[in-house]
Amino acid sequence: MTDTTTIKEPQKRSLATLAGLIPFLSPYKRQFVLAGLALIVAAGATLAIPYAFRQMIDLGFGGKGISNPTHIDLYFLALFGVACVMGVAAAARFYMVSWLGERVTADLRSAVYSHVVTQSPQFFETTKTGEVLSRLTADTTLIQTLVGTSISMALRNGLLFAGGLIMLFVSSAKLSVIIIVMLALVVLPIIMFGRRVRKLSRASQDRVADASAMAGEILNAMPTVQAYTHETIESQRFSGAIEHSFQTALQRIRARSLLTMMAILLTFGAIVFVLWLGAHAVIQGRMSGGELGQFILYAALVASSIGALSEVMGDTQRAAGAAERLLELLAAKSPVQSASHPAALPPRTAQGAALILDDVAFHYPSRPDTLSLTHFSLSINPGETIAIVGPSGAGKTTLFQLLMRFYDPQQGTIKLDGVDIKSLSLHTLRNAIGIVPQDTVIFSANAMDNIRYGRVGASDDEVIAAAKMAAADEFIQRLPNGYQSFLGERGVRLSGGQRQRIAIARALLKNPPLLLLDEATSALDAESERVVQGALEAAMVGRTTLVIAHRLATVQRADRIIVLEHGHIVETGTHASLVAQGGLYASLAALQFNTDSQPSIR
Repeated sequence: MTDTTTIKEPQKRSLATLAGLIPFLSPYKRQFVLAGLALIVAAGATLAIPYAFRQMIDLGFGGKGISNPTHIDLYFLALFGVACVMGVAAAARFYMVSWLGERVTADLRSAVYSHVVTQSPQFFETTKTGEVLSRLTADTTLIQTLVGTSISMALRNGLLFAGGLIMLFVSSAKLSVIIIVMLALVVLPIIMFGRRVRKLSRASQDRVADASAMAGEILNAMPTVQAYTHETIESQRFSGAIEHSFQTALQRIRARSLLTMMAILLTFGAIVFVLWLGAHAVIQGRMSGGELGQFILYAALVASSIGALSEVMGDTQRAAGAAERLLELLAAKSPVQSASHPAALPPRTAQGAALILDDVAFHYPSRPDTLSLTHFSLSINPGETIAIVGPSGAGKTTLFQLLMRFYDPQQGTIKLDGVDIKSLSLHTLRNAIGIVPQDTVIFSANAMDNIRYGRVGASDDEVIAAAKMAAADEFIQRLPNGYQSFLGERGVRLSGGQRQRIAIARALLKNPPLLLLDEATSALDAESERVVQGALEAAMVGRTTLVIAHRLATVQRADRIIVLEHGHIVETGTHASLVAQGGLYASLAALQFNTDSQPSIR
């Protein structure tokens, strides 16, 4: 099976990548037009200043101006008026482009996150969550810089460059031709080094993502790290990753610094040479002092525009790398998709859901040569409770993942109430299934919100009722703020058994026709298990239940026991009949009887 969710290295990297951001920019055409108008006005005012200086020099300080001081007053007032227009327009431009930068970045982050959370677990087999977080933060910040600053700066300096160039020809065509030829020689090294900066920018961002992924993994496993006294080792590993990131960034900084230095030196070197020629032209009477002053100011504008454009090019190269990485995330397609024209489930019955698995075969995308389930067929009646047992790696949890459509089997069909689950929308399917996983997930929220995660619209009374059914109400009431108590990141303020009861309450609140219990009482002590087991038995009424069981009490109460080994069913029956057969189940049961004061089956 092709891994369609893997983030692939692009075959070609270029600034054309930024075209992928157009869908995020197009909704804000009005703001772009307003920013463009402000930019044009500000650039026009800037280009008017050198001409005003020429008039002031030639007319205000020339022979005609000395006898009429009013000229000087008028020219200075006009110059101040131009500065006012430029200031207002620049402020308007800054506000609009900054607003656009923040707005587009927010939209991009939301789009990437919304897309990532729809990916199947296959995506996260090949992509580290730390890398995704790096792209959501560091890379989107670079896009914000591009939209909120770099694009505006590029357009502004592009206008100044074009307008300044035109006015240079108006001032002196001969000097302008010379300076253009010399400036053309500056472009080649800028392009060459620009490519190197872009490659190093992508490499630098990748190293930062690697370090973020490492930090996220270690911070989520701090108890294990500290239990094995690996604090120093992990600090050294992270420091090494950061140092690698720094060295890569240093190469980018050196290349960009060299790019900036070459652009400035070559540009201003050309200008100084041309001004030397202009000075001789003034001495020889071929230019006025005002014309030379105007030419100098326009040449400075052109030169500073080129320098600014080289800076912007560096930011743009980095943003291109960031956009490339973000667009890769957005382009990742999950192999598990809702049906384009989804079917509907029949009305729910009082007994629960019917489930049929027909000749199912499945292997994980990351392990294509190892079948987790093979020729698996099973028919479950509404309201039936099925216990699934077997040694570790037999395919028990895999079965649950296929039922939830976290993955699709490579062969066979799965039907819920007679409807192929592939023809259902993912929302419809998963809304009909409640699951209590073996690895309980507790969110950084209070107890009330953690349980309400099972059904967002549930009232407080319904949440409390579910907690009572799961034997969680008593310990929640003892928390400092009761149901409003913050449970800590990943539920660190609770014991393992308490976390599991929260998860059970969440599933009970959902009230689905099909209930999946993946060793739901594995972290409970004997007393809590007895209470929760009673609650689960009550919850099983009116619904179909599949239990990955390890306690004999659960197994013995099941309508049927399915014994898995190497991905296929090897035995089916009740506890008594299977023990009598003397097969795998009997050996597992005997082993647990001999090794556990409270017998259990793995």
